[in-house]
Amino acid sequence: MESVSQRFLRYVGFDTQSDETSTTCPTTSKQKLLGAALVAEMKAMGISDAFMDDFGYVYGTVPGDPSLPVIGLIAHMDTSPDAPGNDIKARIVEYTGEDICLNGEKGIFLRETDYESLANHHGKHLIVTDGTTLLGADDKAGVAEILTAAEYLLTSGTRHATLKIGFTPDEEVGSGADHFDVAAFGADYAYTVDGGTVGEIEYENFNAAGARAVFHGLNIHPGSAKNKMVNSQLIAMEFQSMLPASQRPEHTCGYEGFFHLTEMKGEVEESQLSWIIRDHDMEMFNRKKELMVSVADFINKKYGEGTVELTIRDSYFNMKQCIEPVMYVVERAKQAMEAVGMTAREVPIRGGTDGARLSYMGLPCPNLCTGGENYHGRFEYIPVEDMEQCVKMLIQILTQAE
Repeated sequence: MESVSQRFLRYVGFDTQSDETSTTCPTTSKQKLLGAALVAEMKAMGISDAFMDDFGYVYGTVPGDPSLPVIGLIAHMDTSPDAPGNDIKARIVEYTGEDICLNGEKGIFLRETDYESLANHHGKHLIVTDGTTLLGADDKAGVAEILTAAEYLLTSGTRHATLKIGFTPDEEVGSGADHFDVAAFGADYAYTVDGGTVGEIEYENFNAAGARAVFHGLNIHPGSAKNKMVNSQLIAMEFQSMLPASQRPEHTCGYEGFFHLTEMKGEVEESQLSWIIRDHDMEMFNRKKELMVSVADFINKKYGEGTVELTIRDSYFNMKQCIEPVMYVVERAKQAMEAVGMTAREVPIRGGTDGARLSYMGLPCPNLCTGGENYHGRFEYIPVEDMEQCVKMLIQILTQAE
């Protein structure tokens, strides 16, 4: 039986970054290369119904005791476009508390003084990169942990629930649930295996929206511009300055929401700004959107109607209201965590998962830890021992009595 770390190291060899500018599904065809490899692997281990659909979603079933619930485990195959994701040079190092040299040639070190989470992993074996790419533990660790647990169920003879497996593309660009076939999946409830630190279970996430503003100005030669030029860039800066500085990501934590300016470009005639809007509380989320509308109205009254065109689109909502009526799903996971030596902690997600949208599609789907740290960056790492413990957690969820 292949270890979870061996599986993971194979999977990170696939470049599966998604592309938020693409209009196809999946957004990058290379995600299907991993999908096809996973289907072949699943069939080889005895998951006879494993397949990948036209959209790049991978499904399969490990039949179990029909008297137990049908439980889904879901992870995403794509990796974030926030850092380079190809030619990943992963290796395992034993962490003794000293600085880890990721790349001697470029002087890149992973240091506890920079990343406090390392203090929790003394004596463990960390999978790291060479400091020039992300690792891809988000969420190939989840994929590896699910399939390692599935192989155990297939070979151990232990009584277990029927397991439904789902691997999605494009989660990192917000499209992971777009074509997920909940009805055909056939689970009573599910878990996304897409979290971080061991012991974390998440069923509260941000309400999320995206906003885009286009600012219109008037260009004229600066030598004769007095009382004539309207610089759209300055108006865009004025708009941004009217949003509360205290509600930016760098000044918030926990349940606090934010406006995050993600893109800006422009010239005198036209400028564009883009934001993401986040808040756990629906009322405060709506107030944030209303504030942006009121700022746009102010700008248009000051400079003339049509100076700014604001578009706001909701992305996903807090799954809490979908999970609260079925809290036994959370309790099952917490009991499994405690049984394998984890300290279960309910943590609000300062982001979103496929599980949030799937919960609104009728499939209750909290999010479970994978053990990874520092996601979406060049200093991402994951302890081998924590991955192994997460596999035990998944097995416990699937084998524990009702």
